[in-house]
Amino acid sequence: MKSMKIITFPGDTQQLNNGLPMPGIGYGTYLAPDDTAGVRSILDALEAGYRLIDTASVYGNEKTVGRAVRESGLPREEIFLTSKVWNTDQGYETTLNAFEASLDRLQTDYLDLYLIHWPIPAGYEEDYRKLNRETWKAMERLYRDGRVKAIGVSNFLPHHLEALMEHADIMPMVNQLEINPKYHQEEAVDFCREHHILVESWGPLARGGVLEEPILCRIADKHKKSVAQICLRWELQCGIVPIPKSVHADRIRTNLDIFNFSLDEGDMALIETLDSPGHYSLHPDHLSEE
Repeated sequence: MKSMKIITFPGDTQQLNNGLPMPGIGYGTYLAPDDTAGVRSILDALEAGYRLIDTASVYGNEKTVGRAVRESGLPREEIFLTSKVWNTDQGYETTLNAFEASLDRLQTDYLDLYLIHWPIPAGYEEDYRKLNRETWKAMERLYRDGRVKAIGVSNFLPHHLEALMEHADIMPMVNQLEINPKYHQEEAVDFCREHHILVESWGPLARGGVLEEPILCRIADKHKKSVAQICLRWELQCGIVPIPKSVHADRIRTNLDIFNFSLDEGDMALIETLDSPGHYSLHPDHLSEE
């Protein structure tokens, strides 16, 4: 996988194709509880130094994310806040309504990034392209109106992106994909880079599925780091923005402790051998079948 800009400290940024700086590592809130414990985990992340907080309407915790942002005491403009429009809300008017509902739950008057969560909602397998176009037109309106600073997609493969971009006035700025050391998605990543779309990674630790991988364990021992830290460092060195998640304060901090070492060419080459195409946990073309 070709390398891009390497993030060198927690507050360092990648630049989107509209010039907007975006933090080079984020904190994911999938499965974070919508309660005081969830607030505490997000506060722990902000206190550790994360500035990109990723949520979605379907996570059911936007109220908790908004509360944590307010209680952090940080200026709103210092936090890069992302949410996503869910499958059942795709369409022009429904996307606009879903966006307003997300802002209301988050108690903010803008988002830094808004994404289409999946390309093919159940029941739209034959005409998802038309639905995506309607959704994207709504997102373009939100962007032009200044309600969101950047717009993008999640889980879009090249053929989904091509269909969307064919009718788009504004090109997607971000694509959030499932990527980890066993699943590199090189074709999708290369397509995004060719079209100046920044790649984010959800599931950068394969939901724990890579933590016992012998090659990663050897590299971790070599650098006196954890396997999780090796995975996240690998993504940084590939120019990908990882979004690790944890509700444990110690893991939240150690996931960010990846700026005092580098993987060498040998390490990167070994990780390249781990790629297992087709290792989706959820396939964007067959989401309704999962």
